[in-house]
Amino acid sequence: MWWVDMKAALGQRINLEGILCSTTVILRDPKLALPHISVPDIRYIDWAELHRKGFKGVVFDKDNTITAPYSLTPWPLLESSLQHCQSVFGPDVAVFSNSAGLHEYDYDGSKAKMLEGTIGIKVIRHRMKKPAGTAEEIEKHFGCESSKLIMVGDRPFTDIVYGNRNGFLTILTEPLSLTEEPSIVKQVRKLETSFVSYWSSKGLKPLDQKLLPDPMFLLCLDDLPLNLPPPHALFLVGGWNSRREG
Repeated sequence: MWWVDMKAALGQRINLEGILCSTTVILRDPKLALPHISVPDIRYIDWAELHRKGFKGVVFDKDNTITAPYSLTPWPLLESSLQHCQSVFGPDVAVFSNSAGLHEYDYDGSKAKMLEGTIGIKVIRHRMKKPAGTAEEIEKHFGCESSKLIMVGDRPFTDIVYGNRNGFLTILTEPLSLTEEPSIVKQVRKLETSFVSYWSSKGLKPLDQKLLPDPMFLLCLDDLPLNLPPPHALFLVGGWNSRREG
């Protein structure tokens, strides 16, 4: 029905739960917004290394993490990395999004089904928007506690806060494309990035993670993206990466 679609569209632009949670993070617990690891995109993640560290599964945000905003097809340059992730973790890879699979936005599950068909990854259905809610639906899907799972997303105050609140290893990616994002989302994103950069510059560190207590290690890259400068090593320190010549 048209009013349901309108409510869903507005909900994609205004996340009231996120606003309330962000206020709490800023005033009381900024560490929640700091990722354990930060990378330009998922091609920089060594899935096999994380699997060796004991992680059992991977949870992806959708918009601007593995697809363009509102798209139901994977970002072309990331397809091989998604496939490699699946080859390492098998069926223990899923999408947990504030769009596809969220009842408020995808009330009949049609977008989740379409996304599953195009990327071959399960989309977890849920009712609470990140960063609100527990990890109950995700833990039920994977059959393990959230501390053994990896949360990958592009928004510090939604994906990363949700992941840290629930004990995941959190990996922050840069957004894939800002072209299709609403202006209000762009402004909020800038604000989030400013806060995280400021806290990091003041020496604030991410919360401890059960399987990876020290995120200050080198993730070896299987295949450097072809459009990168000459060989790098990415040292991922406290969530904010610094590049050094390799």
